[in-house]
Amino acid sequence: MKELTCIVCPKGCRLRVDEENGFTVTGNACPRGAEYGRAELTNPTRVLTSTVCVSGGAHPRCPVKTDGPLPKGKLFEAMALLDGIRLKAPVSLG
Repeated sequence: MKELTCIVCPKGCRLRVDEENGFTVTGNACPRGAEYGRAELTNPTRVLTSTVCVSGGAHPRCPVKTDGPLPKGKLFEAMALLDGIRLKAPVSLG
């Protein structure tokens, strides 16, 4: 039995996920918590937020984030790719 804190909403439910019984989730206040608990133990993902270098602008770095979740095991690989990106000002949203 694994214990997790749900991060889907600000409520922060304490989840208990039973790996031996089909990843049954208890302690969730909503269905999204159950989905999060199962996914966190079977295929954890994260949205990556970081910055990239900008030349010729008012600020040397620009915030960026992925448009969807990435597998947790690929985050360091994605960060290495971001390290090679250089933007030229002006930079637009999106």
